[in-house]
Amino acid sequence: MTPQSDEDEVWRQIVASFNETAEATSAGQPWPDRENVPVEDAPQQVKAEIPAETREEEPAAPPPAPEEDDGDHYVPPPPPPLPKMDAGTKIAWFALFGGPAYLLLAALLSWPMDGWIVFAAIAAFIGGFVALIVRMGDGPPPDSGWDDGAIL
Repeated sequence: MTPQSDEDEVWRQIVASFNETAEATSAGQPWPDRENVPVEDAPQQVKAEIPAETREEEPAAPPPAPEEDDGDHYVPPPPPPLPKMDAGTKIAWFALFGGPAYLLLAALLSWPMDGWIVFAAIAAFIGGFVALIVRMGDGPPPDSGWDDGAIL
């Protein structure tokens, strides 16, 4: 027989015996007695898996005492305060969110929206966005001095 046909035969046997129930041996177990491990020879992990009726009772270890808080844990420092915004930044944020918020509120409450009101709300949104982008800047802060921190 070829190895492929042997494998096919093994699979046929597995499929044929799929719905058969396992026969219990003399001890009422579905495995042979030679696979039983005596409790004395078994490692601790296997002892824990043996039912309580069949294993010898071992004295339980006392639970560990709770550790008292001795103050040696890390307490992070309070976070630094948020930077103060100047008036231009506050106006830009208000324009960025205020324009679309007004349009949404006017649409939900059926307020009359003239052309100039819609234009002003859209212009406020675009103006606030552009102002925040321009103010963002990518250079060093003005109070950083002449030294950029490079080490030669």
